[in-house]
Amino acid sequence: QVQLVESGGGLVQAGGSLRLSCVVSGSIFSINTMGWYRQAPGKQRELVAAIISGGSTNYADSVKGRFTISRDNAKNMVYLQMNSLKPEDTAVYYCNADLWPFDASSWSRGQRTEVWGQGTQVTVSS
Repeated sequence: QVQLVESGGGLVQAGGSLRLSCVVSGSIFSINTMGWYRQAPGKQRELVAAIISGGSTNYADSVKGRFTISRDNAKNMVYLQMNSLKPEDTAVYYCNADLWPFDASSWSRGQRTEVWGQGTQVTVSS
């Protein structure tokens, strides 16, 4: 079973930095897009940043120039470096992966699926 586990959240003062990490574990054939989403209280979950397997990235306008997404394909990990944090960045951050699991019964690629992590809290104090 494929799982995503995030780490690195916490409490930081405005202007500070945090680095989130997410590891994909389980039997994986390949990973396409990996991304970070966030959900603040009373708001919908929104895309923060995404990165495809080739390295192209996409950012929400609100984080451009402050956040950087990167991935290590060899380790099945994705990172989010967050600098110049603002109180409005406070949210639960979720890791997301669009991937093909490995199907041991056919020894080939399984059905494409989307997997979410459990979330990690980021709180930015003013």
